[in-house]
Amino acid sequence: MRNIPISEIIEKIHQETGLSKENISDQIKAKVHTLDGLVSEDGAAYIIASELGVQLLKAQTTTRKLNELEAGDMGIDTAGKVTRIYPVRTFARKDGSVGEVASIVISDSTGTARVIFWDKKTSTIKEGKITIPSRLLSSFINLLPNKNIEFLVRSDVLFINCENYKTKIKGLSADDFPIIPKINESDFIFIDSYLLCQSLNSVADIAVPSTTRPEISGIYFLFQKNQITITSTDSFRLGEKKLLLKNTTSLKKDYSLIIPQKTTKEVINIFGEKTGDIKIYFSPNQIMFEYPMPETTHPQIQLISRLIEGEYPNYQEIIPKKFTTQLIMDKAEFLNQIKTASLFSGKVNEVKIKADPKNKEFSIFSQSAEIGEYNSIIPAKIKGEPVEIAFNHRFLLDGILTIKSSEIILELNTNSGPGVLKPVGDDSFLYVVMPIRAS
Repeated sequence: MRNIPISEIIEKIHQETGLSKENISDQIKAKVHTLDGLVSEDGAAYIIASELGVQLLKAQTTTRKLNELEAGDMGIDTAGKVTRIYPVRTFARKDGSVGEVASIVISDSTGTARVIFWDKKTSTIKEGKITIPSRLLSSFINLLPNKNIEFLVRSDVLFINCENYKTKIKGLSADDFPIIPKINESDFIFIDSYLLCQSLNSVADIAVPSTTRPEISGIYFLFQKNQITITSTDSFRLGEKKLLLKNTTSLKKDYSLIIPQKTTKEVINIFGEKTGDIKIYFSPNQIMFEYPMPETTHPQIQLISRLIEGEYPNYQEIIPKKFTTQLIMDKAEFLNQIKTASLFSGKVNEVKIKADPKNKEFSIFSQSAEIGEYNSIIPAKIKGEPVEIAFNHRFLLDGILTIKSSEIILELNTNSGPGVLKPVGDDSFLYVVMPIRAS
């Protein structure tokens, strides 16, 4: 780019307007003062020339590349992709008035340029919005290579370009999108995103849709000052996970909420591979999960959900406070034995478990009149009373697969009470499964 010396600019203004050079210099200095030093004297000289209608360089009528632009160019056309937007900010001039300044960065194949907007011109920068079918957009993005993606919106149509993949998706006016609800941001907690999603994974699949008891179709959260308890049940089994909070909270009291199962699965999908903390806000009828994204011009990802109305059942009553029989065994062996027994179970998915502390035997049995039967004895540490009880093998398998430790605890109470699965060395999780009653 060719820069015109300020002396030449003053000379050209003098020749075309008849103003004295001293007057022109004073106007340039006044402009620098008015803009509170945000432009140099050279920049102010260009502004004064433009305000006085003095064309410093011959106007260009063709579109030019960014690297072809020269200082003082007027009446030219150029094009580039907007790669960054700096928000409008205000500043106080030395004369007491308030000014506005904003800028954008545009790029083409030859370089980049920063475009600055002053005062009323800042309104030129406007926020763009469009509503796009989420499932179509998500499915298309998931099929793209791991390369840069370009988005362009024109007349409610979204154009997407990624290497050899190009598409246009018809959208709707952003005004048709539902109003995003406001949520009270005074009550919040911070929690590690990976830890939260792993905890949700352990209980989220237990709940099932229910029109008669909608409260148990969601996931129950109890927020306390230093702990979160997450619970889910379908009346046949129950999972409970407790998380200790190490970070700041603003809680002045306990909050109990029922979150839709679909929302918890969206939390896992969106935040499951993120690092760092999620900030959770909640109110009597809404919850918001917020993840900061400082690397973009957008401050965060937000997921807002309504809560399920109703009171969650007092599930603590069904969790056994003590046991008559306890077994500790290798998780992989127990899992494999239940899978094998499931091949021979009847229509109700029944497998029988028998613990004999006296003979130190733990056996698993299943049978079907149409198929045959299966019986095995597996190693286990057994203490307490002898017991024989039947469970649904599918519910047992779900509980075993949720536990991450190499050894697993099974606690039983008589032949008709619920069983409890726990990881060895971890008191933060338990899985309660109801037995199959003998006919």
